Amino acid sequence: MSKPVVAIVGRPNVGKSTLFNVLAGEMISIVKDTPGVTRDRIYAEVTWLDKEFTLIDTGGIEPDSRDVILSQMREQAQIAIDTADVIVFITDVRQGLVDADSKVADMLRRSGKPVILTVNKVDNFDKFMPDVYEFYNLGIGDPIPISAASRLGLGELLDVVTAQFPEGNAQQEEDERPRVAIVGKPNVGKSSIINKLVGEERVIVSDIAGTTRDAIDTSVVHDGREYVFIDTAGLRRKNKIKEELERYSIIRTVTAVERADVVLMVIDAAEGVTEQDAKIAGIAHERGKGIIIVVNKWDAIEKDDHTMREYDKKVRQILSFMPYAEIMYVSAKTGQRLVKLFDMIDMVIENQTLRIATGVLNEIMTEAVAMQQPPSDKGKRLKLYYITQVAVKPPTFVIFVNDKELMHFSYTRYLENKIREAFGFRGTSLKFFIRERKEKE
Repeated sequence: MSKPVVAIVGRPNVGKSTLFNVLAGEMISIVKDTPGVTRDRIYAEVTWLDKEFTLIDTGGIEPDSRDVILSQMREQAQIAIDTADVIVFITDVRQGLVDADSKVADMLRRSGKPVILTVNKVDNFDKFMPDVYEFYNLGIGDPIPISAASRLGLGELLDVVTAQFPEGNAQQEEDERPRVAIVGKPNVGKSSIINKLVGEERVIVSDIAGTTRDAIDTSVVHDGREYVFIDTAGLRRKNKIKEELERYSIIRTVTAVERADVVLMVIDAAEGVTEQDAKIAGIAHERGKGIIIVVNKWDAIEKDDHTMREYDKKVRQILSFMPYAEIMYVSAKTGQRLVKLFDMIDMVIENQTLRIATGVLNEIMTEAVAMQQPPSDKGKRLKLYYITQVAVKPPTFVIFVNDKELMHFSYTRYLENKIREAFGFRGTSLKFFIRERKEKE
């Protein structure tokens, strides 16, 4: 089941990034007093009590003039409305209620999404509470007073936010259709691939990078099986500066990947893998999704006997953090190998949901340990007692050992390779948790 997405919206300098960093538990946005300097990480995983969600910082607004601030706030609000399950709308008790707040509040109210009105910089409740009441005028519910910088009122805010999450999301539980997100930079041919698979011009395609309007779910039936393709959107406006463009597409990618079982990472064959591709692939990798790297426009490449092997090598080099990912060479234009995508998707889903019996896993581990001694430190040697699989999507294993500190990353990787040798697990990452158990146990 996908995690709920919570987006933060608000004017410059009301403390969006401060709140984002405090909730994310680390300094990941750069916070300065200059409006519009939010850069860097845009999303973070947050856990509150037993609830997990993805938090999105909708981003910087460059304040050239009042009109620009308002139009950019509207754009931010639109991103939040499109992608989030819950919207946190931040205002500033010290600046008071301003016109831009009211206009954005109208937009958020009409969206029908849950909006949590948050009044920041309330460092002293006795002193500022009368000013907080002014925000009732926005007509979007009770204002929640907080101070992100002093970490006041955050528990209450998170309680209210998580109370809005759908309970158990029953509808999604019943939907057994494979969900496939198509991600990648603008203009690599994501929409063209979907159009070809569907056999109709379902998604608007043009040569201007970023013309896909919205994340669109398209249902495709192949060999009697139905698949849902989630197309990550391009941008609403083509004249945005590069940084905003990147932020927007990353937010879109996070929310699409969150809902998918398998991610098709589309790369332009002529351009090769870029840094931004690696960033986008990293999002899918972090979330443990099945991954297929789709090299599009392969028909446009001059080829000889070695072309594909060389290309494989380059892709693997840049995306070295996900050696398990499958690579396919296609052409949306000619339809070359596109039908084979379905077989690949089926295989990756099978591997994502593969369960290995505990007895078999322990045989593999015993054999691996016999072949390569576990590491030791200061005369103490690592002992591996037991391994078991605890989850799928991605396949997740727990290894019980005598001392966690001795379990080097490289030895975990060695065991992973042994498990992959036995069962393949092509196209999916594997997760390992190391637990300590005392000898007596």
